[in-house]
Amino acid sequence: MARGRLYCWKALFIQLLLVFCLFCDALYAFAQLERLRKFKSAGLEVTDTPMVEIPAGEFIMGLDGMHALEDERPAHRVWLDAFAIDQYEVTTAQYAEFLSTGQQTPPWQWETVALSRHGDRPVIGVSWQDAEAYCRWKGKRLPTEAEWEKSARGADGRSYPWGNQAPTNQRANFALGARFRYDLILAPVASHPQGRSPFGLHHMAGNAYEWVQDWYAIDYYEGSPDRNPTGPEQGQFKVLRGGSWSDLPKYLLTYGRFKLPPDTRNSYTGFRCARSAAE
Repeated sequence: MARGRLYCWKALFIQLLLVFCLFCDALYAFAQLERLRKFKSAGLEVTDTPMVEIPAGEFIMGLDGMHALEDERPAHRVWLDAFAIDQYEVTTAQYAEFLSTGQQTPPWQWETVALSRHGDRPVIGVSWQDAEAYCRWKGKRLPTEAEWEKSARGADGRSYPWGNQAPTNQRANFALGARFRYDLILAPVASHPQGRSPFGLHHMAGNAYEWVQDWYAIDYYEGSPDRNPTGPEQGQFKVLRGGSWSDLPKYLLTYGRFKLPPDTRNSYTGFRCARSAAE
């Protein structure tokens, strides 16, 4: 009898805990919507990111030799059809507008975002699924890995978006350690003009790693298509590109590859969107 009563009390406690969690989730969601309303009422408009047209043609993807990691070899020529890609990383203000539709869970660390101060910073703490959902909501998609690399590297095989010179604080936001704060770490997405890519894109090195469309495979380059590659059909990890605010220069290389499980949310991962020319 006593054991039965204890079981009932446990069941009641679990039900109450679930109700409390649902209430907290609803309250949190309401608070986020209220923050967005105040942001807009302050006259701070959310603007769309300009897109840059990348013409059709070949470029060199990957690298040969001892300086390349195993998954970056071999260097190979890839043809890409024309496409467009966001000039800047997606910002917290833009992502807040997406959240106001009620379609998505807020990113990791979202409670630390003050939109009036951080609205021009890249959104971080988003999973691959979050990024893909945002791009789809905007009528876009995530860039393929090849599209991202061509946008960052151009057609001359450069090591960094701005050329072959070593990174500096004027060219990129990087090497800031491991402790994250929006106020001290992330740079406005339109900053660091000296670090722009050949096509005029900002922060293709540093600031935030960027999710791309492709699944990851260490040996994909060995047999990848030479026209419009889209990565393996399946995998355990998704590819990220560009390095982040916490990384050393060797992680900012245009051909550098990084991988994470697609449900990962952390302080150094964001994204930008792309669109096929025919869309």
